[in-house]
Amino acid sequence: MRRVVFNQKGGVGKSTITCNLAAISAHQGKRTLVVDLDPQGNSTQYLLGAGSDELDTTLADFFDQTLNFRLNPRATADFIVATPFEGLHVMPSHPQLEELQGKLESRYKIYKLRDALNELADDYDVVFIDTPPALNFYTRSALIAADTCLIPFDCDEFSRRALYSLLENVQEIKSDHNRHLEVEGIVVNQFQPRASLPAKVVQELVAEGLPVLEPYLSASVKVKESHEQAKPMIHLDPKHKLSQEFVALHDTLARKYGA
Repeated sequence: MRRVVFNQKGGVGKSTITCNLAAISAHQGKRTLVVDLDPQGNSTQYLLGAGSDELDTTLADFFDQTLNFRLNPRATADFIVATPFEGLHVMPSHPQLEELQGKLESRYKIYKLRDALNELADDYDVVFIDTPPALNFYTRSALIAADTCLIPFDCDEFSRRALYSLLENVQEIKSDHNRHLEVEGIVVNQFQPRASLPAKVVQELVAEGLPVLEPYLSASVKVKESHEQAKPMIHLDPKHKLSQEFVALHDTLARKYGA
């Protein structure tokens, strides 16, 4: 099962959702991989902490290899790094991804990520792909490589307006490149149930028949502590309300797709 976490709007919690769901997956015994396609590298830093500054190989090296044909290329597994959490690995990001994007696009390397993940199919039960806040080469590569798409949503009117064009973009990728791609659901993030506007916006999405997932993820300062300590919530404070919401969301997805 390959899940891409995607929204063209920044600051909606893509990396937080990616890493916490992946950490729960690994904690429950599944061989889990995170692919961090965002040049900012938030998922890489979240999972590796200080170790993210001392990496010998990253996704930038993987994509650079695709631009330079070799008779004996390095295997995809060589670009994977173990995290401190059992069963959880990451293909780490690097700022150089930004520089490589134009070359990769001009030489039509859009299917290389899908091919790489196919190569790893027997090694991992679940793959989570974190993406930049833009519809660019990397997000298109992710959507082509994925089975499903999770869309973080942070309960404001700007996010709602962007949601419709995002769904159209995903549908276009499905039509042109990946007929198996499905929108797995909309993940409501930083939800404040006592505030009237977030509840109203979410209720309207549900009324429109959009696939809004439950439970909604609560707003919490604890997640900032989680980022600072480079520990997903299930490892920082498994009894915290937000940790339990992540577990419930993960289990909802697992029941739906069996992974």
